[in-house]
Amino acid sequence: MSRVGKVPIPVPGGVEVTVSGQKVTVKGPRGSLERTFEDRVGVEVADGRCVVTRINDERRSRALHGLTRALVNNMVIGVTDGYRKTLKIVGVGYRALSRGDGLELQVGYSHNVAVPPTEGISFTVPDATTIVVEGIDKEKVGQVAAEIRRVRPPEPYKGKGIRYEDEHVVRKSGKTGVTVR
Repeated sequence: MSRVGKVPIPVPGGVEVTVSGQKVTVKGPRGSLERTFEDRVGVEVADGRCVVTRINDERRSRALHGLTRALVNNMVIGVTDGYRKTLKIVGVGYRALSRGDGLELQVGYSHNVAVPPTEGISFTVPDATTIVVEGIDKEKVGQVAAEIRRVRPPEPYKGKGIRYEDEHVVRKSGKTGVTVR
């Protein structure tokens, strides 16, 4: 039995989990999420708890058991608390500007890079070198944050670029100054 899959998901007050066939819908104070799962797993809601079961012990079913439980749990957490990723911009003259619902990044290119708004995702720029990506869908928040980081990933010599708040960039020493004979 999957260690992750067998743990029941607590459904807090104010959250409604609806199962119709293989489609699971979670509604909460921050919004609504829905997802369709494979027929190898079943989701049942009873007594304020959500339980994920599998139909057999095939390899694929066992793999989907824990995955499905984790995805449903992420949906419940998303509609109650939401998810956020914080990005830091390091570099002289590098900064982020809020433009409507989107972002505009100045990260050392000859042009500004526009990041368009994404449905269900909000951007906050508390200061010029910090970007906060927030939303209820964990997958979408992580993907948008990764796309912003990909504009200018941190480089190992000076550490300039866009990085996650808790990311550690391993620095290289650079040229050693060896004289040539």
